[in-house]
Amino acid sequence: MFQRFIRAIKSLFGGMISSMEDPKLILEQNIRELNEQIPQMNENIATVKANAVMLRKEVERYEKTIQEVTAKIKSAINADRDDLAEGYALQLEKARENLQHSRDQLKFADQAYEKALKVKKAFMREKDRKIKEAREALRASERAEWQSKVADALETFEMGGLDQTHTEMVNRLNEETARNEARMEIALESVDTETMEIEANAEKLRAQELVNQFKQEMGKSAAPEEKEKKIEVDESAGKEKEKESGKTVGRDRTKA
Repeated sequence: MFQRFIRAIKSLFGGMISSMEDPKLILEQNIRELNEQIPQMNENIATVKANAVMLRKEVERYEKTIQEVTAKIKSAINADRDDLAEGYALQLEKARENLQHSRDQLKFADQAYEKALKVKKAFMREKDRKIKEAREALRASERAEWQSKVADALETFEMGGLDQTHTEMVNRLNEETARNEARMEIALESVDTETMEIEANAEKLRAQELVNQFKQEMGKSAAPEEKEKKIEVDESAGKEKEKESGKTVGRDRTKA
């Protein structure tokens, strides 16, 4: 029973934490932490390297000490000073022990340094992979957000936004235009156009008569009757001339 209660509490707080987590912020924080681990790793590698350098110098010092003590032993033996040679011999033995110990430590230090370099190389490779993966995920998230906004805009445009309003207004204008054209056709069909034309012609003739009257009063042109008589006289005179010319032509032919 107690274990079930613990699991329930963990699931409750785990759900709350999961809801509070922002994947983008967490990935960005992971990238920062991976980059921040590099200086600490370099410092640790430098410490291992320093230890190896110190041990190498210590080995060199013991080797030099052994050479010096060996020379002293030989000099003491040549001088028949065995007592001094014995003391130098003990120093030589101690120096050799220290040299072997330092060499063993140097060996482990060099191995540790090489291992640290390999670990760093593996860490850098894994770091680059994780950072690349995280940045690709962030870019994909940004593209997804942009695509979501575009999709929302398109859905709004298609469903109830500008597209619907535009289509509705165009249809209303087309309906209004068709309605006005139909009214115009009905109005034209209901009007007697022939009567209107006759009345218009009658008004035009009336206007011409008024203008002619003014011209007669002003002496600008002859009266209509005189024009008609003059036209008739001219026509009769023309006919007589044609007859006379015909007769003359006939006489000339008989004389010939």
